[in-house]
Amino acid sequence: MSKEKLYYTPPTDEVFNDVKNNALSIWGSYDNTFGYVDEKKERTNIENVGDNFMFIVVQFDLHNRSKLFKMIKEESKNEILKRL
Repeated sequence: MSKEKLYYTPPTDEVFNDVKNNALSIWGSYDNTFGYVDEKKERTNIENVGDNFMFIVVQFDLHNRSKLFKMIKEESKNEILKRL
């Protein structure tokens, strides 16, 4: 399968939930004074369909992607890397 097609293919629910839950944890660690965190959490609280898996990942800058990679399982890392 090409990377382009894979990008739009959902991973297993286990991988998706690993990335989603850790992403929500990262967003929750920031100050929400201006509602930015609520907005990001709302955008991240999505279902495992289409490219939603990668949508969660690409919302982060490089610093936060690095933080995410330190938190998630090896299988989840591999699924992200296959799609990049």
